[in-house]
Amino acid sequence: MPGVEDYEINKLVDEKVDIFWKGIESGANKRGQILVTFSEKKPKKSWFQVYVGEEDVPWEQWIVNAELRQPKSDRDRQEFTNTLSATLTKSLQIMLTHTSSGEGRAAVPLITNATGISPFPIRITVKVDGVEVG
Repeated sequence: MPGVEDYEINKLVDEKVDIFWKGIESGANKRGQILVTFSEKKPKKSWFQVYVGEEDVPWEQWIVNAELRQPKSDRDRQEFTNTLSATLTKSLQIMLTHTSSGEGRAAVPLITNATGISPFPIRITVKVDGVEVG
């Protein structure tokens, strides 16, 4: 997959992955989620339709479920590797199919700000055992 290097995005991802690992390692449950939310800035209005600033309105969210496992044998490790590979391949195919479809492209708001690598605010949330951490 092609990509673009961006220091701020890399730093944000590294911080959230570290928070995720610390939460998984310190908890009894070895399951968690990383949620990536894309938003757009929209005018915020008060009750009387008076403009009072901007708000982030989410338009897409990706949820990555993760579970820490320790295979007990080489056979378990191979089975786990095969399952993981198939799951990742299927997930990438779903993402590529959706994002290249007319419906997927229509979900993306108009780009009104071209500064930085992403014209949309990105929020990454980490949950371990259903509780937000970090």
